[in-house]
Amino acid sequence: MSITILGIESSCDDTSASVLRDGVIHSNIIATQTVHMAYGGVVPELASRAHQQNIIPVVDQALKKANITADEIDAVAFTRGPGLLGSLMVGTSFAKGFALSKNIPLIEVNHLQAHILAHFIDDLQNTYDHPGFPFLALLVSGGNSQIIVVKDHMDMEVIGETIDDAAGEAFDKCAKVMGIPYPGGPIIDKKAKEGNPLAFEFSRPKIQGLNYSFSGLKTSFLYFIRDRVKENPNFIQENLNDLCASLQYTIVDVLMNKVKRAVRETGIKEVAIAGGVSANSGLQNALHEAADKHGWKVYIPQLGYSLDNAAMIAITGYFKYLKKEFVEQDTAPFARMTIK
Repeated sequence: MSITILGIESSCDDTSASVLRDGVIHSNIIATQTVHMAYGGVVPELASRAHQQNIIPVVDQALKKANITADEIDAVAFTRGPGLLGSLMVGTSFAKGFALSKNIPLIEVNHLQAHILAHFIDDLQNTYDHPGFPFLALLVSGGNSQIIVVKDHMDMEVIGETIDDAAGEAFDKCAKVMGIPYPGGPIIDKKAKEGNPLAFEFSRPKIQGLNYSFSGLKTSFLYFIRDRVKENPNFIQENLNDLCASLQYTIVDVLMNKVKRAVRETGIKEVAIAGGVSANSGLQNALHEAADKHGWKVYIPQLGYSLDNAAMIAITGYFKYLKKEFVEQDTAPFARMTIK
């Protein structure tokens, strides 16, 4: 008997719906909100309003593209957290209403776990290479930088995490200092390809163990730019590619040094990256270089499954469905959640 899951993702500023059948993604629709670009970052109230406008059309498109009717859905999986509470409430409320109207189970999904389980997605076009257990996952996004031992689909242990800011936030905040519009990470990545990664040096955190810190790097970058602009008002424009390349090199190097240490300490040589920053070409290249040098086997998610999307929610919901891990209608979203 087939198992068909409707996945709903609304943790930040992307409204997404996905239909999965028997572990295979049949559709993954994402509505991206552009209203935030004018503000240099996501405005929570605007995000929740846009989700309300987008949720029904996005689900409708997902069902039509999958050629599956609402009556064929066996369960609804939704992002419970972490994320913006107003945005999460929209997705949670829709999922509850859909499940109630069809009398089908409701499945809560941890957004962070879902990013990692995106590595187990197959779709109608491709069957991908999936990591074997246990493996190490570097989860890097706008709000998280963590190193995780993944023992099974639902058994994960965080062995390192940021003590302040995340790598993605460092990219976006430093981009803003340079006058690069939001979201700044992809633009930095593009310009870094034309720059010299060793042109400038920035402060590197000295944090014990496998934890990260990026607040000092952000401050160092801010002061560096401030001082150089005082000397030359055109400094940023004249050195933008080199600035982007040097910043990206520093962030990636900080991330990879801890990953290398984690591999040494755990002995696990299967390494995956996940989260929005996993799309960064500098990080991907560094991971492949480390794999070639140290004999790792590495996994990089497809771009469509690395950013926030409902396919990762659907695949996580599928694994939870197999274990009958359902929740009740009184389940509330959480702005803050950790990997258990």
